[in-house]
Amino acid sequence: MFSFFKKDPIKKLDKLYKDKLEQAMHAQRNGDIRSYSMITAEAEKINDQITQLENEAKT
Repeated sequence: MFSFFKKDPIKKLDKLYKDKLEQAMHAQRNGDIRSYSMITAEAEKINDQITQLENEAKT
């Protein structure tokens, strides 16, 4: 009944994913390739979670 009060977890993860990609871009521009690769790996894990939630929502 009050489902419109619930936050969408996919939106939250999508925002976090975009923030991580931006952090990675800044690390790369600053020449910190090690941090860039670590942040990109974290972003990919978040993207996998988004994909999993989207697949669960479809079924």
